[in-house]
Amino acid sequence: MTPRVSFLIPCYNAAPWIAAALDSVFAQTWPNIEVIVVDDGSRDESALIAERYVDRGLRLIGQANRGQAAAFNEAWRHATGDYFVFFDADDIMAPDKTAVQMTRLAQLEPGWIASCAWARFRDDIAEARFLPEPVWRDLAAVDWLVESWMGGGMMHGAAWLIPRSVADQAGPWDESLSLINDLDFFPRVLLASRGVAFCPEARTYYRSGAGASLSGQRSPAACASAFRAMRNSREALLRAEDSPRTRLACATTLQRFLYWVYPDGREYIAETEAEVRRLGGTAVRPTGGRLFQLISKIAGWKRARRLELWQTRQK
Repeated sequence: MTPRVSFLIPCYNAAPWIAAALDSVFAQTWPNIEVIVVDDGSRDESALIAERYVDRGLRLIGQANRGQAAAFNEAWRHATGDYFVFFDADDIMAPDKTAVQMTRLAQLEPGWIASCAWARFRDDIAEARFLPEPVWRDLAAVDWLVESWMGGGMMHGAAWLIPRSVADQAGPWDESLSLINDLDFFPRVLLASRGVAFCPEARTYYRSGAGASLSGQRSPAACASAFRAMRNSREALLRAEDSPRTRLACATTLQRFLYWVYPDGREYIAETEAEVRRLGGTAVRPTGGRLFQLISKIAGWKRARRLELWQTRQK
């Protein structure tokens, strides 16, 4: 029997993009798919657009607005597939993406997860450019996380194809998290797997700049979510392997968080700095333009960051 792949799609005010996303899902050449959309209290026409696909097999579930993680978990509860794809309502994938990944996983022992090539786009996937990163290869879970956290690239959610057994072992999305909730979830999935099988022929397209994305938030709630997600993923990695390389990877990603959160998340700065020191420190430095780098050398990166943020807000 052909294994079933479930596409779990949270949707919140995604009317401009959801039709393109669903068209790419229903264009998959893999013969046994299940598509579940959870409308998370949208105030636009997202649900009406999704309803047009019910005749093609889409299952539409509505709920009051509870956040992306809760919508993913709701779709998970209704899913019957052997494999999962956690697919955002503005993502797009190539028609053979699922088939390529499923074919690769069939050649491996159970418990592997598949990744793929991906590229950013804004309006038209023709503008997407596939730029290989160090994580674009087969890797053990800990190796993948160390490589990624040291600056070797990432995978957006739709790039992964995950056996349900691995997802079940990792556990559900943390519904108390908003910003970078995927940094809590996907490391758990990786660490529950046998490893990552990279499929270069499979492709996904990651839409950037679509509306008020979570990744652009700097509110107190967003900062708190990012802090907790990083703590959870750091603890998970160190439980799997507490070594100089994993400590350096954790310190590096924490230092980047510190550069991002300053000065808005003041309550997390001292604790983050102390944790970076406890882990052994890192050589990573903040990035910025020529003026930022000049002021950093003269007065330190914190003053440079304050000036940079002031200029941005003035604009």
